Amino acid sequence: MTQPPQREFTEEEIQQIEAEMERLQVDDVLLQTLVTLINLGARKGGLATPPGERGPAPDLEQTKQATDGARALIALLEPRHGQELGQVKAALSQLQMAFVRLSGQTPPAAEPPAGESPEGPGPAQSSGRLWVPGQ
Repeated sequence: MTQPPQREFTEEEIQQIEAEMERLQVDDVLLQTLVTLINLGARKGGLATPPGERGPAPDLEQTKQATDGARALIALLEPRHGQELGQVKAALSQLQMAFVRLSGQTPPAAEPPAGESPEGPGPAQSSGRLWVPGQ
């Protein structure tokens, strides 16, 4: 198989690329990748087919990989962009629930709030001797 000839960039194009790289922030790429993973995961899960059209069979492995990647990126972005990620988190939650529904898996149990064990509050918290923010 032959490869197409490589295109040479002009000096002006190289300068434009360099200027764009200077303006671009890593967070910009992470945010764009996050949104792309959620959209791609929805497509791979068969959830983004236009009305009236029948898409390919869902690829649950790809859907899971997209959701896992998106969750990892949210963890990286949360400290700086937590307040702005509400809609993205909601879309990811919907995608995760769709994956569970499509795969026939049981949804994972919700994690208890910070400071609370899965068995419930401990003796210090139950007695009121332990202050827990938000409670």
